[in-house]
Amino acid sequence: MNVVCIGSGYVGSVTGAAFAVLGHHTTVLDIDQNKVDQMNAGKSPIYEPGLDHLINSYIGRSLFATTDYGVIYHADVVFIGVGTPSKADGTADLTYIRLAAQSIGQYVNPDKFVVIINKSTVPVGTADLVASIIEESSNLKVDTHFAMASNPEFLREGYALEDVFFPERIVVGAENIHAKKVMKELYFNVINRVEYEGKSIDFQFSHNPNAALPIYYETDIKSAEMIKYASNAFLAVKISYINEIARLCETLGANITEVATGMGMDSRIGNKFLQVSSGWSGSCFPKDTAELLATSQKYSCELTVVQAAVDSNQQMHDYVVDKIKRKLKTLNGKNIGILGLTFKPNTDDARKTQASVIIKELIDAGARIKAHDPHGMAMFQQLNPALDVQYVSNAIDVTYNVDAVVLLTHWAEYLHMDWSFVKNNMRSPYLLDTRNVLKQGHLHQLGFDYEGLGIHSTKKTTQEFVRS
Repeated sequence: MNVVCIGSGYVGSVTGAAFAVLGHHTTVLDIDQNKVDQMNAGKSPIYEPGLDHLINSYIGRSLFATTDYGVIYHADVVFIGVGTPSKADGTADLTYIRLAAQSIGQYVNPDKFVVIINKSTVPVGTADLVASIIEESSNLKVDTHFAMASNPEFLREGYALEDVFFPERIVVGAENIHAKKVMKELYFNVINRVEYEGKSIDFQFSHNPNAALPIYYETDIKSAEMIKYASNAFLAVKISYINEIARLCETLGANITEVATGMGMDSRIGNKFLQVSSGWSGSCFPKDTAELLATSQKYSCELTVVQAAVDSNQQMHDYVVDKIKRKLKTLNGKNIGILGLTFKPNTDDARKTQASVIIKELIDAGARIKAHDPHGMAMFQQLNPALDVQYVSNAIDVTYNVDAVVLLTHWAEYLHMDWSFVKNNMRSPYLLDTRNVLKQGHLHQLGFDYEGLGIHSTKKTTQEFVRS
């Protein structure tokens, strides 16, 4: 098919590259000339493991990038993958959705039935909005000249290629018979895992080729739009819950790692999203929970459980800062090194991260901050210009002459740092590991004052060091 993806961000670039690999003539359309130039030079406009290789392998063959909206005229399907940031009241800002819909209406071919697909995370009813805008700007009629569909993305940043080629589920919301047929044909190779062998695909991960085929789930458009929000809100609730249990474990002397492992053995619960952290963050969970809450309040059907998860998440950010305050007594004049600014490893996405909240609270309390992230510093600095942070290019430099090191994002390079050298760099050897990923016994042996979250952080005995 002739596929057009509007937007070259985390959704559009991955989606476009994937369909090009699977044999569709795919064009990524964006108003940002710099991003288009990057793609045409064989480079990804975002950091996502393996994506550079895919774009470089297929650009100019089945993958193209342009700023020219005229490509819509030849499209069989058009994906809308633009940003939907939160407004001040928590609702989704649909400015870019509206602009994309207007452009589609201006350039759509009146003699060619095209399927318009919302790939962005959008509020329930957005497909109707897009259809109305296209009708107004084209004088065409929905279900006569074009059809709408919802196909929410479930891509994990850092694992997006795994998720797009080997998804657990593909959710398609469509009511038009032709749209349903087109969507199933579009995803045929993914659903059946056809023609994967011999493709120039560098996933940079180890995937089981015998893994179950994805579930292709058809539903109505509004339900598909809701599935995305409901899924993300549920995961946010789950993370907030395990973080609350971690705080209680720390109070009572239990070990959250052991507790979470035991909980995860129950198939009704599962072991995913039971890892303790300084709180959930990023470009999806804060935005999606805010929109879902705002919608529920607007229609007098408030989601109190989701609201509690949001409140609890802020408490977890505060809890991390309070631990540092309790250890250092006062933060006035204290130097604190921060390891990790993105909301998770293997991405450069620094939107609405836990680091932005925690660093601001530390600065407000009088601390001086040095920070490092392998890929997220440029975006973090751009998004948080008011934060007085010293950014360093080498992780070790974060630790020089500091009173505390706080690990917020569990990048692999932090796990393998020379911690003996780090200790000698520090003014006082306090280390707060908010992901519980470092070797506690080894660090105690080196002389660190180590703390995690929800674990007993006293020094181990000699026998425990041997077992570690």
